[in-house]
Amino acid sequence: MFTLFVRLLGLFAIAGAVVGLVIDGTKSIAASSLTVTPLGQAWFTFDPDSLTALQAAIASHVETYVGPWVWSPVIEFLLTLPTWFVLGALGAFLLLVGRRRRYRSIIA
Repeated sequence: MFTLFVRLLGLFAIAGAVVGLVIDGTKSIAASSLTVTPLGQAWFTFDPDSLTALQAAIASHVETYVGPWVWSPVIEFLLTLPTWFVLGALGAFLLLVGRRRRYRSIIA
């Protein structure tokens, strides 16, 4: 049951990556130049309150235990990557984790 849920999340992430790639492709065709939407901009357009809440949660909880370097170089770098790339990589990872294992018979 857990692997089914993980694979379903992976498929939704892959679908989101395809949608992001189509949106970036149409914007690039309309602008006649390469246009890429960063993950941070798409997230802020979709739900700005959750992005602000994430930054506050990382500042208050994670940075006290790990260090102040978590938000600046790490999370900001991830938020500047293209949306389709992040969703595609996340979807591929989830599909890889949730795949069915094929067991080989010793007798055969």
